[in-house]
Amino acid sequence: MGLYELPQLNRPKINNFFSRFFKNRSFAIVIAVIILSSAFGFVAGFISSNYFYSQIKSYLEKFNIELPSVVENQFIQREYIPQTTQEEAITKAVKDFSPAVVSIVISKDVPVMEEYFYNPFEEFGPLAPDLKIPQYRQNGTEKKEIGGGTGFVVSSDGLILTNKHVVLDKDAEYTVFTNDGKKYPAKVLAKDPIQDLAVIKIDQEKAIGKEGEFIIKSFPVVKFGDSDNLQIGQTVIAIGNALGEFRNTVSVGVISGLGRTVSASGGGLVETLEDIIQTDAAINKGNSGGPLLNLKGEVIGINTAMALEAQSIGFAIPINKAKRDIEQIKKTNKIVYPFLGVRYVLVNEQVKEKNNLSVDYGALIIKGENGEAAVTPDSAAEKAGLKENDIILEFNGEKITADNSLAKIIQKYNPGDKVTLKILRETQEGNFQVTLGERSE
Repeated sequence: MGLYELPQLNRPKINNFFSRFFKNRSFAIVIAVIILSSAFGFVAGFISSNYFYSQIKSYLEKFNIELPSVVENQFIQREYIPQTTQEEAITKAVKDFSPAVVSIVISKDVPVMEEYFYNPFEEFGPLAPDLKIPQYRQNGTEKKEIGGGTGFVVSSDGLILTNKHVVLDKDAEYTVFTNDGKKYPAKVLAKDPIQDLAVIKIDQEKAIGKEGEFIIKSFPVVKFGDSDNLQIGQTVIAIGNALGEFRNTVSVGVISGLGRTVSASGGGLVETLEDIIQTDAAINKGNSGGPLLNLKGEVIGINTAMALEAQSIGFAIPINKAKRDIEQIKKTNKIVYPFLGVRYVLVNEQVKEKNNLSVDYGALIIKGENGEAAVTPDSAAEKAGLKENDIILEFNGEKITADNSLAKIIQKYNPGDKVTLKILRETQEGNFQVTLGERSE
């Protein structure tokens, strides 16, 4: 063997096996057919399984039969759909409808006082002691912000609903600030004579469009809900001008009571609020007139009062009570109620014992605390013949009780309606026909 010649090696037996295998053409063709058949079978099986799955699923859906998730996940991966959480609902409601919530600023001309010093001994001349006493005197007037409240836009042309006690001062000026920072002078259109509600108006902006056309801009508006179908424990959202400083402040709580009756005072107004909503959503000074929303963003109440001696107890007027006012404003530009013309106290066990009455229900007609007439002169009650100390037992067949007061019943009617009153006079009962009058602010 030469120096550079490699040695010859014998091939392993396995090479001899493959060599013989590939030389046998028939056997190779059989193996190839088997491999191709397996591949086509896999493809055909995948296609047919998906086809039959879709057919079975449509059949089950037709008869409202759910396919078990274990079976379904063998075929397809379902797309995840996130559930609507309470937080998402709140943020969406605030985002969608807070642009329709406005702040109302109350301004008034107030005296400007200046300090000066007065020496009461000046008349004694040079020998008078040098004594100066501070005094104050008026030096003109200046316009000053004296309060604030909240409202919300109920029509795209600028009608705003708020509380009556927010716009009670006839000598004040009212300015509305919208959520985008713009301000508008506001005019008080009408005040509700029964409810703590009022409607004010701001004018729409006028502008020139891109093509030179004349444009009147519309205001964003709220959406009304139904306050007759509320539930205790239902989540609510309050939006308002908290403390007259923090505009569009949001607070969240629940409805903690329904059908409440409370006495409220503010802005020189004292009145009894009946059938109102109690909530633990924070209602602060300045929130008055703002909306109380449900999780759909619908207004279900108007924030009105808070209990000063308690924590997290606020009250709102149901929105269904305000819908009537808004419709009247749109049609007649005023708010009117039916008017009977009597002063009364609801009869209960205490009133019955105190006045030695024979019944424990009804409305006892009495004089006012300051001697006001029990029956208003020239009113519907006087024309029908009602007198002091009469007890109105029923109003058009509806019994008057502490839970179903005369004021609550009469709001179901309109001026000019004819009703029948069941009256107890001393020991005799009788029916009186009355045509209701009209009452407005």
